Amino acid sequence: MNSSSSERVVLSPDGCAVRVVDPDRVAAVCERMPAADDLADTADIFGLLSDPNRLRLLVALLDGELCVCDLAAVTGQSESAVSHALRLLRAHRIVVARRAGRMAYYRLDDPHVRMLLDLALAHTEHTEAIHPERDGTD
Repeated sequence: MNSSSSERVVLSPDGCAVRVVDPDRVAAVCERMPAADDLADTADIFGLLSDPNRLRLLVALLDGELCVCDLAAVTGQSESAVSHALRLLRAHRIVVARRAGRMAYYRLDDPHVRMLLDLALAHTEHTEAIHPERDGTD
């Protein structure tokens, strides 16, 4: 676009001076953008994974299935807290349960969950995070 284009707008210093710089790329991104409901469901999953106690349960399940009492022992949580967290994780198909009599054994639902956890943990191990929200600085 040239400077005389009617597409130019005046924005704040943080904004763009044009509405669209690369219309072809914008169209391609819009084409592959998931539906709003799918994005909301994905955000829900990340919300579930954002809790350190639920994440601790999932990391414990990376080695295979465990029952509620074993998960409580491994994570230092009460059995009640573990059961509640597992209900949430099961409802979002992050974990699945197998019954054996009165016992329920939990495992990660599918390889995608494991891959997501593995990638997140690898990212954390290979980067030094800056935590302004934890140290009170911006």
